[in-house]
Amino acid sequence: MSPLKGQKLTVSVHASAGDAGAAAAEHVAGLVRPNPTAVLGLATGSSPLPLYQALQQADLNLAAVTAFALDEYVGLPAGHAQSYASVIRSQVVEPLGLTPARVHVPDGNRAEVNAVGEAYEAQILAAGGIDLQILGIGSNGHIGFNEPRSPFSSRTRVVALADRTRQDNARFFESPEAVPTHAVTQGLATIFQARHLLLIAHGPGKAQAIKRALTGPVTEDVPASILQLHPSVTVYLSKAAAALL
Repeated sequence: MSPLKGQKLTVSVHASAGDAGAAAAEHVAGLVRPNPTAVLGLATGSSPLPLYQALQQADLNLAAVTAFALDEYVGLPAGHAQSYASVIRSQVVEPLGLTPARVHVPDGNRAEVNAVGEAYEAQILAAGGIDLQILGIGSNGHIGFNEPRSPFSSRTRVVALADRTRQDNARFFESPEAVPTHAVTQGLATIFQARHLLLIAHGPGKAQAIKRALTGPVTEDVPASILQLHPSVTVYLSKAAAALL
């Protein structure tokens, strides 16, 4: 591991995605062991998978943890295998022993979907806020589904997905046309309110986004660049993802 300490964030570079995931899992465990009722923010996609897989090997009781997903697609049928409610259940809740009733995902099928954001913000507030938000990063620099030019002041809301995001996510669906066009996502201001942010990324396809997010200008054109302003950020990268730093 090679830690690089900046003024407001720490970057740890690891030989592989698995090594980065193991280090990130120790970080999560270090929060939960002394605080078993911690509030976690959960990301989906390929980036956090090594973290969740490593947590399965940890001697950790997560039953009292409360968790909030970053986002959910709009309009997928209930129980759809690629809905984030299903993904979190299969990749996180069941293998890690979280209590299903304590795990919250935005409702992308609610009739008044535009009201989902306000209700979700209220749930997070009622839980006392998020202690540790896990993040991946999109190849266009998005976090959650906050696409480029999302306002830094944004809260949980319905968003249109960028073409590049839909192309990147098409591998999870039967065809590119099957990828939803909209999602509910925590806003950048919502994410920023978490007490600590943990970003994990691996693979050469994320290297440019990581460079722009961590070393470029802080701009809404690169939503993840807001991490540079947060007082407590830890980034776990494989060597491939860190290649341009």
